[in-house]
Amino acid sequence: MNVKIHYCHLGYAPLASKFFLAAFSEDYSSAVKFKILDGSSRLVYEGEAQKLCRCDYTGEFLFKGDFSSVAAQGQYRIVLEDFRVASHLFEVSDEWIVRQTKANIKSFYFQRSGVELPERFAGAWARPAAHLDAMLEFHPAMNRTGLWNAHGGWYDAGDYGKYIVNGGVSVATLMLACELQKNSEFVSGSQFHESFEQPASLLDEVRFELEFFLRMQDEDGGVFFKVTPYRWDGFVTPSESDASQKRYVLGKSTSSTLNFVGALAQAHRVYADVDASFATKCLAASVRAYLWAEENPEVDWPHNTEGSGGYGDADLGDDFFWARAMLYRELKNKAELENGAVQENVDVAGLLKRIEMQLPSDMEKYLPTYGLQWRSVQNLAWFALATMDCEWTEKARKAFKYTADEILNLCESDPYGLSIRKFIWGSNSDIANHALTLYLASVWLDEPKYRNAAMSQIYFIYGMNPVDVSFVTGSSWNSPKHPHHRISHSDGVDEPVPGLVVGGINEERQDAARNPHYLGEAPGMSYADEQVSFASNEVAINWSAPLTAALLLLSQG
Repeated sequence: MNVKIHYCHLGYAPLASKFFLAAFSEDYSSAVKFKILDGSSRLVYEGEAQKLCRCDYTGEFLFKGDFSSVAAQGQYRIVLEDFRVASHLFEVSDEWIVRQTKANIKSFYFQRSGVELPERFAGAWARPAAHLDAMLEFHPAMNRTGLWNAHGGWYDAGDYGKYIVNGGVSVATLMLACELQKNSEFVSGSQFHESFEQPASLLDEVRFELEFFLRMQDEDGGVFFKVTPYRWDGFVTPSESDASQKRYVLGKSTSSTLNFVGALAQAHRVYADVDASFATKCLAASVRAYLWAEENPEVDWPHNTEGSGGYGDADLGDDFFWARAMLYRELKNKAELENGAVQENVDVAGLLKRIEMQLPSDMEKYLPTYGLQWRSVQNLAWFALATMDCEWTEKARKAFKYTADEILNLCESDPYGLSIRKFIWGSNSDIANHALTLYLASVWLDEPKYRNAAMSQIYFIYGMNPVDVSFVTGSSWNSPKHPHHRISHSDGVDEPVPGLVVGGINEERQDAARNPHYLGEAPGMSYADEQVSFASNEVAINWSAPLTAALLLLSQG
């Protein structure tokens, strides 16, 4: 009989609940006894695992072992003596969460475009500057002449495209964590630094992306959609890509403009105490963009996907909701309005009145979702309302509570403690985003059950899952070695760039034509640690952002 132990490879927080799953390939009815040994193989706890069920999406017969009473910091392993099975060593501490927070923040640095990553900061993953993007032509589809400076920003995923949609939800998610933990060692900073070394300010790294956003705003206030090569790159370095084909600015759309509005309005809040001049610049740019979106509410996304992702969105109502709520929070009662710093010749009072009239219908139509996605961003609007003093503050916080309670109910009926009911492309992002929603409920309600459930989602990502993979590169003895990531494949370094979250289990297997070797036929075994598996092993900044934010928040108590 095949028996496996599914557990968090890195460890468990001392004050959180701690459990593992014993997975049997056949039905088993006898007692499953377990021991917890410390790093010196001394017994510190023993118990009996509770029989759960047959897992529908894996076919496993599962038992749950609880050892929450083991709270002393140290190294431990789980042992099933009757089956001669033991886990690797793991930690009970907060330190592993701190280390992973640092690594995941730095993963955005490794995604920087247009600048050198020197060895003193990037180590083995150092590389020269490439894709400066300072004098780009407009894509032929735009029928526009001239050159544009779109320098900087993060590569979006495993390729070399740069996008406002997806970049917007990513920086907004990271800034959400910055707002809630503004005094954290990872967040606070005094100025923007061109270099980046750990530990460092997350705000410095986020600003690198925001500076790119500001460059993508057209003179009329609208915002370009993306920077794209003309065709898909092979698995080559950024320098080789830069030498082999041209890059273009492509599209100007309502969706990219609204993402810009929401992100830049939020930037005003998080940078106000760090760099007031930059914060005001962000708010002014946000207002200009919103006025353009009001005048151009249905400008479609560019449908050219020869060398980059589409990010098409048929419903922009939630994007308008996000933009309005964030602008409303930042414009209401701001001193900058008195001296015209936000925007000359703009009727700010009239703008606020229009927003106030629209927000109630936005709230009625776009209730909070379990977690953020680039296509469904209304949770950022609800977060804005929940973090300001207005007539809707309490309603917004209650809305998060109701949503978190629904997540809890789903978690309680799933043997792995998950609220998702299908593994889709980027399932790890869904899981991390649900952890964020649970954390928000714990902040405003101060109930441990939400935080414990949030930690369970993190445990799943870091190894306590059906495929026994810690889904963050460089994180454990069994983390991804071959992500669908052009930089990691082409840099000549055996280990992939660290701190990158891969998409994870994806039962839809859109890459089946490339014949990746998935770990099993069951939906829950749909993962392959292979470069060709773009459906399960690609990286993306919007998958890394919620996990980074959740780790930062959970690491700070």
